[in-house]
Amino acid sequence: MIGAEGEARFWPLLGDQDRSALRAEGRAVTFADKAVLCLEGEPSTHVFIVLTGWVKIISADSEGRELLAGLDGPGDLVGELAAEVTGYRTATVQAVGTVRALLVAAARFGSYLDTHPGAARAYRRAMASRQLASYAERRDQALSSGAQRLARLLLDLTERHNVAGGPGSTAALPLSQEDLASLIGASRATVTRTLHNWRSRGAVSTGQRHVTVLDDTILRRIVGGG
Repeated sequence: MIGAEGEARFWPLLGDQDRSALRAEGRAVTFADKAVLCLEGEPSTHVFIVLTGWVKIISADSEGRELLAGLDGPGDLVGELAAEVTGYRTATVQAVGTVRALLVAAARFGSYLDTHPGAARAYRRAMASRQLASYAERRDQALSSGAQRLARLLLDLTERHNVAGGPGSTAALPLSQEDLASLIGASRATVTRTLHNWRSRGAVSTGQRHVTVLDDTILRRIVGGG
């Protein structure tokens, strides 16, 4: 899920041999935009490694309303906790744009970690990093403004796109304003107002279901309180 800057991702942590071995255990699948990779409540039979693209993590509240709980992207491991803890999916995973993923049966993934110590270390590091990012997100909710949280989220997404910083850098982010509001714990009105301000300053452009970062130096100043 989107978290702290520098959060470790499972796939990039693997060595070449471990990566090749994991490819041999699974199969590559391409999902179209809005395709559902798995549904909340169904048996957890596979884990997913996102190779390209983004997926929404969607959960339902007690009244059946869908909530955007997170966003995973290139390098992220998805569905591993359900496979290990409950045996059932704890959230729905949906493609945002075209997604390429490696599907590995949960049992085969467990055996793979047992027989590949380097991969097991990468897995533990990625899980610890994700937990730390979750703590950082909760702290961020209490100590920063909605605009700062939105700027930090867009910078994290831009970094995941491997876009160099500075004026003129761009990264198209496949998210609606409702998605952004859910991810930062703010109202849609806050997101709409903030993006309007940033558009006037040349920091971003927006369209239907996407935001493009045009100048990340402005966002970095906002994160820093400027």
